[in-house]
Amino acid sequence: MSSFLKSVTDNLRLILSMSFADVVDVLLVAVAIYAAISFIRRTNSMRVAQGILLLLVALGLSSVLHLTLTSFILRQVFEIGVLAVIVLFQPEIRRALERVGSYRLFSFLGRDVGGQALEKVIRQTVYACEDMSKSRTGALIVFERTNRLNEAMASGTQIDALVSAELLKNIFYDKSPLHDGAVIVQEGRIAAAGCMLPLSENANLSRDLGMRHRAGIGMSERSDAVVVIVSEETGGISVAEDGLLKRHLSQDTFEALLRRELLPEEDDSRRGLRGRLRRTKGSNDAQ
Repeated sequence: MSSFLKSVTDNLRLILSMSFADVVDVLLVAVAIYAAISFIRRTNSMRVAQGILLLLVALGLSSVLHLTLTSFILRQVFEIGVLAVIVLFQPEIRRALERVGSYRLFSFLGRDVGGQALEKVIRQTVYACEDMSKSRTGALIVFERTNRLNEAMASGTQIDALVSAELLKNIFYDKSPLHDGAVIVQEGRIAAAGCMLPLSENANLSRDLGMRHRAGIGMSERSDAVVVIVSEETGGISVAEDGLLKRHLSQDTFEALLRRELLPEEDDSRRGLRGRLRRTKGSNDAQ
C-alpha cells in the first residue's frame, strides 16, 4: 500500500512540476499519435502497421536476448524502411500535404456566412437533389469548408451566384454545357460550375461506382470538402467525406447529414421546430 501511495505522490509531483511548454509538448505528441492512427485507418494500411509493430517487437527482443547479428540486421531494415514507407505511402503523404497547403489560414478575411444563409443553401440543395434523383439527372456538388478549392474552380466556369434549386437543376440539365463537371459552393454561393475533380486512387472502391462517384471521393480525399453525388443510372443520392462514401441516402438522412457537417455548431439549438417549419414553408414555395 505504501508503494502505491508513493507512486501516486511521485506522479502528482511530476504533473505539478510540468511547465506550460511541457503541456504543449505532450499535447503535440498526442495529436501526432492520433493523426498517425487516423491516417493508418483511412488508408487501409493496418497490415503494414502490424508488420512494423512486429519488427519493433522483434528488435526489442533481440536486444534483450543479446542477439547481436539479428539486432544489427533489424536496425538496418528500419533504416531502409523509412524510405520504403515514404515510397509506399507517397500518394497518401502527397494528399495530406495538399490539404495542409490549401488550409485557409486567414478564413476570417472571407465572407461571414451565417447559419440562416447556410440553412437556405442546404434546403435548396436538398430540393434540387430530390428532383434530380427522381429524373435520374447526374449531379456533383462540392461544398468547400476549410481547405481552399481554387485549383478545381480554375478548371471550370466562374459563376458567383446564389444557391437555388432551379439554378442547380439548370446547370445539371443534360443539354447544359456545364452538366458534366462539378459545382463548387464557396461561402454559401455557387462559385464555379463545370469543374474537373481529381479521381480517387483507392483501388478498393466498388466496381459499380462510375466516374462521377470516383471524382467525388477523390475530392473528399484531397480536401475536407463535403461532396454530394446524384447517380445518373440509379438516381441514388450519396455524400463523400474524408474519402468515405455514404450511398442511397433518404431525403431526411441527406438533409440531416448536410446540416451536421455544414452548419456552425452554435446553431445546433436553433434546429428544432422553427427549422422544420421553415423547411416545410420552403418546400411549399418551391412547389
